Amino acid sequence: MKPNIRNVAIIAHVDHGKTTLVDALLRQSDSFRIKEEDSHLIMDSNELERERGITIFSKNAAVTYKGCKINIIDTPGHADFGGEVERIMTMANGALLLVDAKDGPMPQTKFVLKKALEKGHKVIVVINKIDVPEARVQWVLDQTFGLFVDLGATDEQADFPVLYASAIQGKAGTDPDLAAMKDITSVFDAIVEYIPAPKVEQGPTQMLIVNVSYDSYKGQIAVGPLVAGTLKMGQQVKRIEADGKMTAGKVTAIMTFDGLARVEVAEVAAGDIVAISGVEPIKIGETIADFDDPKQLPVIKIDEPTVKMSFAVNTSPLAGTEGEYSTSRHLKTRLMRETLSDVALRVEAQGSSDSAFTVFGRGELHLAILVEKMLREGYEFQVGKPQVIFKEEDGKKTEPFEDVYIECPEEFSGTVIERMGKRKGEMKDMKVDKAVAHMHFLVSTRGLIGYRSEFLTDTRGEGIISTLFHGYLPYAGGIETQAHGSLVAHEAGVSRHYGLVAAQGRGVLFIKPGIKVYEGMIVGQNSRAEDIDVNVCKEKKLSNMRAVGDGAAEGLHAHKDLSLEEAIEYLGDDELLEVTPKNLRLRKMFLSKHDRKRAKSAS
Repeated sequence: MKPNIRNVAIIAHVDHGKTTLVDALLRQSDSFRIKEEDSHLIMDSNELERERGITIFSKNAAVTYKGCKINIIDTPGHADFGGEVERIMTMANGALLLVDAKDGPMPQTKFVLKKALEKGHKVIVVINKIDVPEARVQWVLDQTFGLFVDLGATDEQADFPVLYASAIQGKAGTDPDLAAMKDITSVFDAIVEYIPAPKVEQGPTQMLIVNVSYDSYKGQIAVGPLVAGTLKMGQQVKRIEADGKMTAGKVTAIMTFDGLARVEVAEVAAGDIVAISGVEPIKIGETIADFDDPKQLPVIKIDEPTVKMSFAVNTSPLAGTEGEYSTSRHLKTRLMRETLSDVALRVEAQGSSDSAFTVFGRGELHLAILVEKMLREGYEFQVGKPQVIFKEEDGKKTEPFEDVYIECPEEFSGTVIERMGKRKGEMKDMKVDKAVAHMHFLVSTRGLIGYRSEFLTDTRGEGIISTLFHGYLPYAGGIETQAHGSLVAHEAGVSRHYGLVAAQGRGVLFIKPGIKVYEGMIVGQNSRAEDIDVNVCKEKKLSNMRAVGDGAAEGLHAHKDLSLEEAIEYLGDDELLEVTPKNLRLRKMFLSKHDRKRAKSAS
């Protein structure tokens, strides 16, 4: 018998209302009740997700509807977190595809939908935000069908059921008439009708590990679908690693999902999504199998990383003064812990010492989120400039390329095309709709590094840029990016108003008065493409002689406060970013002027 369970993933582009829809499903289900005045997005529970307004970490929830248990898996909408998406598809048996009623299917929709179709999942299309004045439902439906065809959907997959919704109002229906909608039950009915129940294999216990988290009481918690057999509290099992190696273990706790909570149970049958503890250490992609008859499930295949970045112990003169964890042991332990829960991430030690590591990820944002998580946890370290990972294929050098989709006011399109041309971007398509230009470029990842902040400046903050990994293509040759020069502090001390006023004539400052600086620290960007040493600690000498006009103090311009992403994008080949819980400081790799000159002449 098939279990009365539905495992469904919710996939969509960033900001199409995916998390809002999950909240509406939770609030209106039979088994979950939440106060109406609580307006927070309950699925975006992570502090980083709330600030950025995007889903970064996949999460599980479960609701009951007419006696059927529905496991809901919220997935990230950003391609940089594709490692999360690929795993989630192995847990689900179908998907809800959420599409904006104004924008239609977007680049990230394409990425996640492709993964769902490859798994052979049945997809229910939900056209959301039909309450907005600019909604164009029929056009969006045509575009979505076209996307299914482009991605090679089968005839059965392309014949998808369609629902219309306003997730923020908690309403959905089979017709795009908002007035006729009462609640979200149409979505529940569609899930029960169209998403198949999980296939249960006859035989001994088999559970695939899809997610790993840590609990201070229970230790490591492994989450995944129970494909066959049953699991009981205290059961002896075999842990099968990716290479087939087996070790014995004992299940100390079994949990299933109810609402957003994990509830302990004594026994669980195949078909459900389960969380267990007691088997340590465990990694994503491994199998928990029967002790007497262990059989391995297929290992999860994850796309290779495309970008790498150096993480090292902080070596600046201010090292160890602002972070709680600043030693190489702390850094190594934290990075290794991240690889347990993020399969798209890889860490390698640089050389024989454990003070520097190379971290491989799926994109700039993927690595920037890791840096942000670590600094919020109290870690202090330094990172280098992101670099792409080259490959050798058939004796030829290849590099990663990305499809770049740009939306900006038509007046800025010329500047964008010029910038992309300099970065060896190839224009694939361009359309202008109501004075808004929609452009599609194929650009190497190398050419794209450092472009986002430049793009926002060029489009006066009105542009939208989305990227999607295309694949490895032949090496594009040298790329001419906009070189920058830095204003470098030439002595240690505290920045002064007088010294900063003198330095601001050279370019844009990154610091204000009263900030601790050290020799080799970058305090601003030079207006020319060359580094220059400045004395920002210089004070005005006071004397008892006065002249006319001495009383008029020179004004100090507002400094540019760099965000983490902007600081990472700013980095040059010979520069580092010092990351602490309190400050982000840009610095030269070699702090003294003499060492920098020697390194330059050696190269």
